[in-house]
Amino acid sequence: MNIEKLVRKNILNLKPYTSARQSHMEGILLDANENSFGSVVDDFENSNYNRYPDPFQKALRKKASDYLGIPESNLIFGVGSDEIIDLLIRTFCEPRIDNVIVCEPTYGMYRVACDINNVDVINVPLNEKYDIEYETIISHTNNNTKILFLCSPNNPTSNLLDKNVIRKLIAELNLIVVIDEAYIDFANDGGFVKEALTVPNLVVMRTFSKAWGMAGLRCGYCVAHEEIIRLLFKVKMPYNINKLTAMAVSQAIDNASVKDEYVKEIIKQREFLFNELKSNKKVINVLPSDTNFISFKVENPREVYNYLEKNGIIIRDRSNQFNFQGYLRVTVGTPDENKLFLKKLNEIL
Repeated sequence: MNIEKLVRKNILNLKPYTSARQSHMEGILLDANENSFGSVVDDFENSNYNRYPDPFQKALRKKASDYLGIPESNLIFGVGSDEIIDLLIRTFCEPRIDNVIVCEPTYGMYRVACDINNVDVINVPLNEKYDIEYETIISHTNNNTKILFLCSPNNPTSNLLDKNVIRKLIAELNLIVVIDEAYIDFANDGGFVKEALTVPNLVVMRTFSKAWGMAGLRCGYCVAHEEIIRLLFKVKMPYNINKLTAMAVSQAIDNASVKDEYVKEIIKQREFLFNELKSNKKVINVLPSDTNFISFKVENPREVYNYLEKNGIIIRDRSNQFNFQGYLRVTVGTPDENKLFLKKLNEIL
């Protein structure tokens, strides 16, 4: 596959902004109009806040490379997965000409990012099992379809999508297939990261917001063929990952065993929540979950949501989302939080 044929012409011809730290990260740095005397804040050893961060994210990519067992050249970090989504759309989609496929109900940011970039969205609904179907997606593509976004495990349906169908789509479609694996740590599945190293049109996104417990730092990354990574580095803002975020993420990777323990506890609590909701006769349906949340259907979702809110328990009302009428989504909490949620839920039901 020739990836360049999918890229916007102005991006291929783009001469990216050249920042000072692209050429030098050490030495007597008098090239970027920084404050050479230091920073007014210096909470971390050797933080050097007065200097711009590395635009190539070398240390962070090396750390992640070692952890994932993949080459650094196949990695790029973004300000959450949301920045990666926006970068992909800006790189491959010509505004008012090209289109993107999403399979709803799914993560709403794919559509929002397309709307911001003036790129049309084609919705190919998930089937009755909230999974994708090869023929349906194929029939909705055209010569201007540049990206297919797939969230697996999916939000808000919480299930892994059919991997065989995904592989077939990747092999046969002349477009970029993006698999959002934000919740992959909670599924008993290795995902598509390794396959992204050799498949030219596959992009796999992951985040530190969920299992790693670092949502407040806003850091995500994607794994893709080197050619796509080079394009994304060309388009991204020069200093998108700040030093504080890079240091915190680096420390998190060193503490990956802690993340693994959190995941085990979350899965344990997820099973408890699922069983309790499943046994409640007032709950119409509970979807099996490969994530850190559970979606369940009730007859009066807004009333239930409002009652929980008044009692200080905030869940997500997804009852108005496409093809997801009646469903509420609850994140797996601590044991005490889960018990209180169930207590208040039983009261209103």
